[in-house]
Amino acid sequence: MISSNDFRTGVTIELDGSVWRVVEFLHVKPGKGSAFVRTKLKNVQNGNVVEKTFRAGETVPQANLEKLTMQYTYKDGDQFVFMDMNTFEETRLNKPQIGDRVKYLNEGMEVNVITWGEQVLEVELPNSVVLEVIETDP
Repeated sequence: MISSNDFRTGVTIELDGSVWRVVEFLHVKPGKGSAFVRTKLKNVQNGNVVEKTFRAGETVPQANLEKLTMQYTYKDGDQFVFMDMNTFEETRLNKPQIGDRVKYLNEGMEVNVITWGEQVLEVELPNSVVLEVIETDP
């Protein structure tokens, strides 16, 4: 559990059966009445953004996310195959799960895969990627 007073940008919480990441937060202490925390939350699974207000000190469950180091091994039709570097198990992801990052994947590249339970939420690429320019205008 995490208190709304401890919200910071990037904190992930579980709300209404989904995982939400705090994008913005503002602690408000009005002259009259109790303090509250105004947040902007982004759904990690589908990208929806909502604004939600929490009472100061209200506790919500913190999302238990796991970061796995995996290696992109190959593409099999519409699926991308990743291998867990610790257990050597293969995980297959679809293009919508990876998003625009598909353009920057190279075979043998190590990436971080963020999971929530058995569900893959996000694929994090390294900060820099070496790519080859195939064609360019003169």
